[in-house]
Amino acid sequence: MMVAIEESWKQQLRAEFGKPYFHQLTDSVRAEYRQTTCYPPGKLIFNAFNLCPFDRVKVVILGQDPYHEPGQAMGLSFSVPEGIAMPPSLINIYKEIEQDLGVTVQKSGDLTRWAEQGILLLNATLTVRAHMANSHQRLGWATFTDAAIKALSANRDHLVFMLWGGFARSKKYLIDSTRHCILESVHPSPLSANRGGWFGQHHFSRCNAYLEENGLMPIKW
Repeated sequence: MMVAIEESWKQQLRAEFGKPYFHQLTDSVRAEYRQTTCYPPGKLIFNAFNLCPFDRVKVVILGQDPYHEPGQAMGLSFSVPEGIAMPPSLINIYKEIEQDLGVTVQKSGDLTRWAEQGILLLNATLTVRAHMANSHQRLGWATFTDAAIKALSANRDHLVFMLWGGFARSKKYLIDSTRHCILESVHPSPLSANRGGWFGQHHFSRCNAYLEENGLMPIKW
């Protein structure tokens, strides 16, 4: 079920593919997909990388693992295909964008348009069993996605890392804060957002301001 990854990412992560953990990860994921229903579809496992080549990344939005109900997962954090009910976290993301930027945004669950602008919508774990959140968390994906974050931190400049919630914020140590902008807050899920700390953080205007300060086109959220 493991499929090809975009060429620039392949070059950056080449060392990972030869490591024992990655061979074990590949075997484990293939076995899982053979034995039970898993998400996303095999061809979309590396969708975040394939839609957003290494040299085009401007922003990283880190999620934990894929949505685990039928039809939801598409290999992009916080994103679901067109026609699937919008996740509550994404609804809150859109609310904050509108409040922050004073605009009306295209409220689609499909965030492909963000990925194509240079937003790496990366889940720390790239696969999941149906109906079982975090079920593939121990397979070794985090070692691979941590390597991707470290490669961006070391080999790119002036990226914006959006770390929402405790899990995403635990990855802060992988990022060189002297070279990149790190924006942290609580998770946009209703449980966290309604307690305070999500709305009013102005992450989207702050992101665009940082990009523009460094000669980059802002994101059309």
